[in-house]
Amino acid sequence: MDRIDAMRVFVAALDEGSLAGAGRLLGRSPAAVSRAIAFLEQQVGAPLLHRTTRTIKLSEVGERYAAACRRVLVHLQEAEMVAAGEQVTPRGLLTITAPPISGEEILRPIIDAYLEAYPAVSVNLVLVDRNANLVEEGIDIALRVAELPDSSMMAVKVGEGVRRVVAASPRYLALHPRIELPGDLAKHRIVTTTHFGQEAWVFPPAAGSPIARSVSFKPRLVVNSVRAALGAAVGGLGVTRLYCYHVAERFHDGSLQLVLRDAEPPAMPVNLLMPQGRQSLPKVRAFLDFAVPRLRTAFARLTAERP
Repeated sequence: MDRIDAMRVFVAALDEGSLAGAGRLLGRSPAAVSRAIAFLEQQVGAPLLHRTTRTIKLSEVGERYAAACRRVLVHLQEAEMVAAGEQVTPRGLLTITAPPISGEEILRPIIDAYLEAYPAVSVNLVLVDRNANLVEEGIDIALRVAELPDSSMMAVKVGEGVRRVVAASPRYLALHPRIELPGDLAKHRIVTTTHFGQEAWVFPPAAGSPIARSVSFKPRLVVNSVRAALGAAVGGLGVTRLYCYHVAERFHDGSLQLVLRDAEPPAMPVNLLMPQGRQSLPKVRAFLDFAVPRLRTAFARLTAERP
């Protein structure tokens, strides 16, 4: 069996989420798809997938092998495009993921302009408040606001100075006990998001202590949307924690006030993250050249407007 062809089947199964989906995409029988993956598992000497009746999940070996397969297929695609004289023509579907507000307000206008500049490219923009698995989910580029762990991913910094801030409306603060230390939050109604901690928030150590301060709470409202948390806080429901650029406008118009400014965690960078090898695709390379300077300008402006 051809190993490159089997790799294509394996990656298709991951992208489609099932062996049956890979078969439909490639026009092959489920048995043929199973044979291709079994062939790769035999070559590797370890299971690549954990299978159930409805889903597949990568094993630890499979996750590493999937990343390698994608790199091989990307390089092969680029070689074929070079041979065909298309190496400078971005084309195809570009899949990008980002947090909802960053994606909607910062990234999407840049994508609009990119699509105007490159008419042979289409974009699938996935807005989620979680760290998607780029390899498993077939994502080309992710916008991440965080310190990045060591990994095989390639990262391009597009911003820095993003802070996590705690805020509430003036009306709420006037009616409830003062918030002077992180521990004071235990006496308050908390509006939190699934992304920022549902049961506790962590703050830097107090002066002279090496131990971070963790404040546990039973939230009054948990939402999976920054906009919903922002609206609840502005409406006086309670105290919320978001990124500084989420609350900047509300701070300047007076509808939110910041608390615990002396206890803010260290500022974080913003990166574009992608699997190794993906940056060599013309559509990805063109997006990086187009978007990186624009994103750097946008995040420099947002973080300069310090609430």
